[in-house]
Amino acid sequence: MNRSPRRGPGGRFALVTLLLALATLVFGAGPVPAADAGSWWEPTARPAPDSRISATGAPFKGTDPQGKVRGFVDAHNHLMSNEGFGGRMICGQTFSPAGVADALKDCPEHYPDGAGAIFEHLTGGDDGKHDPVGWPTFKDWPANNSLSHQQNYYAWVERAWRGGQRVLVNDLVTNGLICSLLPRDRGCDEMDAIRLEARKSYELQAYIDQMYGGPGKGWFRIVTDSAQARSVIEQGKLAVVLGVETSEPFGCKQILDVAQCSQADIDKGLDELYGMGVRSMFLCHKFDNALCGVRFDSGTTGVAVNIGQFLSTGTFWTTEKCPGAQADNPIGLVAPPAMAEKLPPGVTVPKYASDARCNTRGLTRLGEYALKGMMQRGMMLELDHMSVKAAGRALDIVEAEEYPGVISSHSWMDLEWSERVYRLGGFIAPYMHSAEGFVGEAAQNAALRKKYGVGLGYGTDMNGVGGWPGPVGPGAPNAVKYPFRSFDGGTVLDRQVTGERTWDLNTDGAAHNGLVPDWVEQIRLTPGGPDVVNDLSRGAETYLTTWKATEKHETGVNLAAGRPASASTTQWWNPFVNYSPGLAVDGDSGTRWASEWTDDQWWQVDLGESRRVGRVTLDWEDAYALGYRIELSDDGSTWRTAWSTDAGDGGIDTATFPSQSARFVRVHGVKRATGWGYSLFDVTVARS
Repeated sequence: MNRSPRRGPGGRFALVTLLLALATLVFGAGPVPAADAGSWWEPTARPAPDSRISATGAPFKGTDPQGKVRGFVDAHNHLMSNEGFGGRMICGQTFSPAGVADALKDCPEHYPDGAGAIFEHLTGGDDGKHDPVGWPTFKDWPANNSLSHQQNYYAWVERAWRGGQRVLVNDLVTNGLICSLLPRDRGCDEMDAIRLEARKSYELQAYIDQMYGGPGKGWFRIVTDSAQARSVIEQGKLAVVLGVETSEPFGCKQILDVAQCSQADIDKGLDELYGMGVRSMFLCHKFDNALCGVRFDSGTTGVAVNIGQFLSTGTFWTTEKCPGAQADNPIGLVAPPAMAEKLPPGVTVPKYASDARCNTRGLTRLGEYALKGMMQRGMMLELDHMSVKAAGRALDIVEAEEYPGVISSHSWMDLEWSERVYRLGGFIAPYMHSAEGFVGEAAQNAALRKKYGVGLGYGTDMNGVGGWPGPVGPGAPNAVKYPFRSFDGGTVLDRQVTGERTWDLNTDGAAHNGLVPDWVEQIRLTPGGPDVVNDLSRGAETYLTTWKATEKHETGVNLAAGRPASASTTQWWNPFVNYSPGLAVDGDSGTRWASEWTDDQWWQVDLGESRRVGRVTLDWEDAYALGYRIELSDDGSTWRTAWSTDAGDGGIDTATFPSQSARFVRVHGVKRATGWGYSLFDVTVARS
């Protein structure tokens, strides 16, 4: 979830103003025969009355002459967020067995005239009142600036599929603090909400299957591996991937810097999510948690989220100067009075130095454990929303393992890290900006996409309280001319009609998911757009390539694991603290070896017999080496240098060199980077 800041009233709406800023960041009759039941893409029966699809012609299927699939990827959507946040933040449902009139109706507190919809007022979706009636009139919603109403009604998702989309990542999403501040009809446990949203996603699949004659026959297919996804896309259907974007996965929040979860909780949680079919996830979202620090939000919105973080965790964000070119977003410095009133007496929002743009919190040891658990299960990591420090550390870890399962799905990763993602084999999808904005952002990585031969996705963040492209006007140079054909030429799309309402992208903007094909057409009509649409059409193949490589990845065997280790010195100053050499190969990333505080020090491991060695990965503690060598020996006495550097930068270092036989491997520190000695959490020795 993501959105740009908006201004809201103050004073008397203190609680909802805070709620708004937090939320914006996280975040019938029986069936009748279909008109054309003889076409594979049309159901044998569709509920009546219902939304029109406003698309004709056969959806494309199969592969191109090279055997590659085609199609667009929505890498960040929230089909079921109406079930999260206590069930009353997103009004309306993605589907209802009782029909469209039951699905597309407003929240109870919005009736009779919208005056009670404070959240909607503050998000800019109305002027203090709105018509709450959905079906059949839809006078005021859905709309591109209405952030509390359903945008993913199943028929609108169907139109996006008919217009060329072939992969949809359905991120299960919620936030416990926001839930606690909202009207709600259920509890606020985040994992309970994730379970419910997953179940409703499978129910949606069954609902669509029923229209098409039974299980497995519908166009909406939840997939759990890349081969299954490829088969679905080759059939011309929509492959739906389950993801998770929540602030406290597995209950891993922190209170006053104390983690509220354990490694056992993480293992249990990952196993449960994997069993649900979840294959990608965020480790943190909006609030720092026990796994990682977050990428800040800016301006007044950032202040509100910072206050929310305090209310949830007992701590505010803390900042430091960034060590490299990457930076988190600048935080707002002044809290509006209405928001400040929510803080306890005597507590104020900290002031931050303008040159300190990075979150001090990175990827914690529990976060590293969770990331490695994801890698063991072949799950893809979502980098967006991680602080620069956390994302950098995560990239170090996956690079050390050459793990390709890395995704940036809605423009919340530092763009300067794009090549690191592409080099690994990962996938990037910018946010659903205006057509001009999307083309502009896509252009920044066009050369990299060409270099690595990859396609592009988009992240609509529908139902994610994000804000979507507004109307350009019918006279704009890139105004969509209705009807138009999908990029492949096989489907004709006219203005989308639901009930008595007709939507036109030019005059309504991107009001709901059914207008995504219109938005892609507007991109095509924008200068530079045809090349972008071509890259988008290659998105499905690239996403599947990333996913398959992730599944096939095998974690390398650590030849040093559990082997006898020794060192020139071991730091000893407290009889209750152990820094012995063997702790660098004990498999526990929370223990470490540490030397005395002088330059010329070494640590070594006996592999037990001569083995081929071509890569050594070092996980440094804060006390790291500026200059050091990797040395090899056959007998433990005569050493040869295999690799060296005089520009070590700490964190995770991977030394790669021509594979050669050796029984002993030594890390020889030449020059310290700090006033301390040398300290290693983990050492991994591999063949290559």
